[in-house]
Amino acid sequence: MHDKTISFSIRDDKEREMKEILTTVYDALREKGYNPINQIVGYLLSEDPTYITTHNNARGLVRRLDRDELLQVLVKAYLTE
Repeated sequence: MHDKTISFSIRDDKEREMKEILTTVYDALREKGYNPINQIVGYLLSEDPTYITTHNNARGLVRRLDRDELLQVLVKAYLTE
C-alpha cells in the first residue's frame, strides 16, 4: 500500500488533453501540406472549422476544444515559460 495520498488536478488533465489535441491537429495539417500555425490561428480567430483538415479527424478534435480556454492556456504558457 502507498503511504502517500496522490492528488490529481483536473486543470492539469484538461491542459494535457488540449495539448494532445492541438498536437494531433498540427501534425494532420502538416501531413496534408498546410502551414499548421497559420491554419490554427485562422481557426482560433474565426472559429471557421474549414481552416482545419478532416485528415485524422483533426477537425472533429479541434471542435472539442473551448477556444477561450485554449487561448488562456496558450497565453499563460507563453508568458510563464
